Amino acid sequence: MSTEFIWPIRVYYEDTDAGGVVYYANYLKFYERARSEWLNHLNIDQPALLQQNLAFVVAKVEIDYLRPARLNDSLLIKSKIKRLSAAGIIFEQHLELQQADNNILLNKAMVKVACLNLDSFTPCRIPASVREEFQRAC
Repeated sequence: MSTEFIWPIRVYYEDTDAGGVVYYANYLKFYERARSEWLNHLNIDQPALLQQNLAFVVAKVEIDYLRPARLNDSLLIKSKIKRLSAAGIIFEQHLELQQADNNILLNKAMVKVACLNLDSFTPCRIPASVREEFQRAC
């Protein structure tokens, strides 16, 4: 699966630590926003899933911090599906500093997301309509 979803963001003061660089945990927020925006782009209605007692939750994250992002940097988050299973998705995500001639890779992550039944907090199958949208996007 190779189709990428690209989401631009800018680093704000609130994203940085005392050293003026993005606080390490905020990269996870950036990645989460990009995945949520991708769902919106695919017309996957998260509030409707919640009404069905279904939610996507992060089960595992592996992240490599290569270089820091700084205040006011323009960034691109590139997301793609590495693997789609019956009850989960593994996303590969990269965060790049936008440059005029060549972007610079700052951070990369593998994020395993599970579909959960919120009544029992156990994994369940991704609804067919949602699965079809992800397959169509790939």
